[in-house]
Amino acid sequence: TSFTISSPANAVIGRYNLILQVISGNKIFSRFLGQFVLLFNPWCPGDAVYMANENEREEYVLNENGIIFVGNAKYIEARGWYYGQFQDQLLNICLTMLDLSLYYRQDGAMDVSRRGDPKYVGRVISSMINGNDNDNGVLLGKWQGSFHSHENPSRWDGSVVILQKWRQDNYKPVQYGQCWVFAGVMCTVLRCLGIPTRLVSNFNSAHDVDRNLSIDKYYDSSGKSLNIGKDSTWDYHVWNESWFVRPDLGTAYNGWQVLDATPQEQSK
Repeated sequence: TSFTISSPANAVIGRYNLILQVISGNKIFSRFLGQFVLLFNPWCPGDAVYMANENEREEYVLNENGIIFVGNAKYIEARGWYYGQFQDQLLNICLTMLDLSLYYRQDGAMDVSRRGDPKYVGRVISSMINGNDNDNGVLLGKWQGSFHSHENPSRWDGSVVILQKWRQDNYKPVQYGQCWVFAGVMCTVLRCLGIPTRLVSNFNSAHDVDRNLSIDKYYDSSGKSLNIGKDSTWDYHVWNESWFVRPDLGTAYNGWQVLDATPQEQSK
C-alpha cells in the first residue's frame, strides 16, 4: 500500500515526526517512521511566499552566490558574497535559530503556531541575526575602534562560515558584523527556509533617533557644526526584502517586504 501526504499551503514550518498508527479492534499499533522538514514553498500557488516567475525563483531562492553593493554614492563597490543556503548543516542551524529566539522562550506554543506566517518568521529571524537583545543572536555589531581581537567585518565574504562558527561557539554571537554582513546572513537564513529574499543597498541613508521624520543638524551663529543631535547620516546601508503576501494590509501591499537585521534599537 502506498500513501500520499499533502500538507496545507499555510502549514507551520519546521521538523515533524511521522508516526504510523494502526487501530485493529481495541488494539492500537504505533510505529515511528522518521522525521521530515516542512519549509515555505515559493513554487506552490497557495503559499504566502508563492513567486510565479521561474527566473525570479532561481535568483531569489536557489542562487547561493550574490553581489552586495557597498561604499558611497561616488564610489560604489561590488562585493561577492556566498550565501550557501543549501550547504550541510545550514538547515539545522536555521531551524535551531527559531527555537533560540526570545519569542519561542517566552511562549513556545504561540511561537510555533505562527511559523506558517512568513511575516512573523521574518521578524523572528531579523531579531536573531543580531545579538542585541540577549537572545543568542548570530552577530555582534561594531562600527568603531579596533577589531584586532576578532574578525574585521570587511573580511567576511559569506554566511556559511559565520553560521557554522555561531553553532560551534554554542550560539554565542560572532564578532563582528556591519550592515552588509547582517543582510547577507539574513538572506541565507530566509532563502534556506524557502522565503524568496534579496539585498538592497542605499547610498543616501540616515538614522532618525528622535523619530520626528527629519535628520537634524545644529550649527552655531558662525556656521560651526555643533555636536548636539544624535541623528546620523551614513555613506550607505544594506537591508533585505522578502517576497510574500500581506493579508493583514491588503493586496496592494503584496510583494517585496522590507526587513532590516542591523541593530540600531531594541527589536520590536
